[in-house]
Amino acid sequence: MQTSKLVKPIKQEDTKAMIRKNSDKLYSKAKDLFPGGVNSPVRAFRSVKGDPIFIDRGDGCHIYDVDGNEYIDFCCSWGPLILGHNHRGVRDSIVAALDKGTSFGAPTQLENELGDLIISNNRFIEKIRFTSSGTEAVMSAVRVARGYSSKNKILKFEGCYHGHLDALLVNAGSGLVTLGTSSSAGIPEAYVNETLVAPLNNKEAIEQAIAEHGHDLACIIIEPIPANNGLLVQDFEYLNFLRKITKDNDILLIFDEVISGFRVGFEGAAGLYNIQPDIITYGKIIGGGLPVGAYGASKEIMSCVAPDGPVYQAGTLSGNPVAMSSGKATLEQCLKLNFYKDLEEKTAFFIEKVTEGIPAASGFHMQQAGSIFWLTFSSNRVTKADEIDSAKMNFFKELYSYILENGVYMGPSGYEVGFVSEAHTIEDLTKSAKIINTGLKQVLDLH
Repeated sequence: MQTSKLVKPIKQEDTKAMIRKNSDKLYSKAKDLFPGGVNSPVRAFRSVKGDPIFIDRGDGCHIYDVDGNEYIDFCCSWGPLILGHNHRGVRDSIVAALDKGTSFGAPTQLENELGDLIISNNRFIEKIRFTSSGTEAVMSAVRVARGYSSKNKILKFEGCYHGHLDALLVNAGSGLVTLGTSSSAGIPEAYVNETLVAPLNNKEAIEQAIAEHGHDLACIIIEPIPANNGLLVQDFEYLNFLRKITKDNDILLIFDEVISGFRVGFEGAAGLYNIQPDIITYGKIIGGGLPVGAYGASKEIMSCVAPDGPVYQAGTLSGNPVAMSSGKATLEQCLKLNFYKDLEEKTAFFIEKVTEGIPAASGFHMQQAGSIFWLTFSSNRVTKADEIDSAKMNFFKELYSYILENGVYMGPSGYEVGFVSEAHTIEDLTKSAKIINTGLKQVLDLH
């Protein structure tokens, strides 16, 4: 099927076209300041048409760019804003913390309060260590796994992203299980030679890896709900298989819940599937929009971490009081009765409205995990990276230009997922779904 050129619907007379003058001016300047004009690659809009828009402010589920254009936002800062933008309780908590100072490089009561809030409501960790990002949390978790096990190799999966640390920024070669090959310049092959890569949802690959490398395999790391390369939801049976085979072979299992943690439930995917991993990493939501990461495990495993043990990890801004206050205020809201049930139902409603009148045979459907969703131009459920047809990303490119012009904002790549927040109302979801649905029918030529 070939993509068809989108034709904008006739707008009402009182609806002005999007103006990009100020964004274009800022982007032109930014290209002189930053690589590609951005401080994170996907923001450069290289996967879609046009140049990035510069955001001025946000409120609820709405964001406003520097030209005054308004959008209903499903990026939510790539997931952290589960309550929406500029939530009053979170903002007030941040301001109260700021009144006392921004950083001390010393313990504060807020670290205790957020740590206790998380551990008291999470059956799967006994101790936690705060970091400043999800990448840093994963890096530290892998180091702990190696230090605790006295083994060297790690295994990751195609389609799972764990931040930009050297050992995990790898791609697979051919075959069931391969040694990693660097997917970024600047990473010595010696670093990634200790990393094995396997396809998702393939038991034989894991059995092969353990048979060949189990004696030196410190950990297997997986996004239990892979959401960085599409939304590749895995079956409970497969995740349970990973738990059993790692336990039987004295290999640690790490759940990277930087995205799924506190998003699909307060206990994340571990709680959703009732599977106990050995180490869990968190990020995004626990900072409420500010930079925070964390990793947690049993008291025994965490006793390896300095100053109690020999695994060194530190950070000047770890446990930053302003970030702790933001995270605490956010997670307190997440503990409200039916919070996650309501989010999941709103997301299901949104998907139903987006796909209304889109036949199953059209080559499009949406995948959901809690309040996470993914628009995929595939007729079948996608569970592995190699099931994504990269040629179909042209459909998303066409669709994205249309929905952005009509006031719906998502991450600018067909491989990125979307998020529904508490701030999205049924009215917001209905309006957005109608715009996406209209664009889809044009892209798919369903007239």
